[in-house]
Amino acid sequence: MTDGATGGAPHVAVLGGGVMGETLLGALLTAGWATEEVEVTERASARADELAHRYGVRAGASNAEASARADVILVAVKPNVVASVLDEIKDALRGGVLVVSVAAGLPISSYESRLASGQPVVRVMPNTPAVVGKGASAIAPGTHAGEGHLALVERMLAATGLVVRVEEKDLDAVTAISGSGPAYAFYLIDAMAEAGVLLGLPRDLATWLAVATVEGSAALAAQSGDHPAVLRERVSSPGGTTVAAVQVLDAHGVRAAVVAAAEAARDRARQLGKQY
Repeated sequence: MTDGATGGAPHVAVLGGGVMGETLLGALLTAGWATEEVEVTERASARADELAHRYGVRAGASNAEASARADVILVAVKPNVVASVLDEIKDALRGGVLVVSVAAGLPISSYESRLASGQPVVRVMPNTPAVVGKGASAIAPGTHAGEGHLALVERMLAATGLVVRVEEKDLDAVTAISGSGPAYAFYLIDAMAEAGVLLGLPRDLATWLAVATVEGSAALAAQSGDHPAVLRERVSSPGGTTVAAVQVLDAHGVRAAVVAAAEAARDRARQLGKQY
């Protein structure tokens, strides 16, 4: 893999200018990529021009042209159009160019079967908090991706939050926990805020308290290193309000429901992976 035009980093083409494509674009620049080392493509030309103007990068004329110049291809399009994008760029790719997928559900084999033999591929499962630098991404190597490729992807994603390495077989479980997980957290925040309204608080205040409580609890769990059960027990005075509340959560099977929800998300991820 060669360095970019400035010698500072490999030249990266971000294919797709949606929310995740823009997030990755910003992450690259934060991680030290120069604007001339990054370009973006988007079917909607107005959106491509918007991103180029906002970040100072080049708007590629087409996926194939951008890919021909790149050392790394970030595929950030919807899963149902990945196949057509790969068909568009496969003849433009130089040997050794790294292809990075952030499309949900698609197995690495679906990329390797459409690209040239030996093409290195790394699959990424990000989540939406990456937009604010608080994401959790898991990366898995394809058949021809080595340590250097994984290290490069980690560097590219560093500004988005936590990045962990897993085997591809575990990515459906990752999808169920961190990929879909923000929706579980938002669900809880919404429920807590609704409870506050029911108990007489103004909606804005109830929402602020719920958001701050979840945010603070997550930060405490991350910084303390203690098991969540230990942290929960520290809040739960014998015979107190928290114990009474947790007893109700247990009685309503909230823990079991979360596990069942994650299993459903994993199963759906497997189904989606077989559709394309």
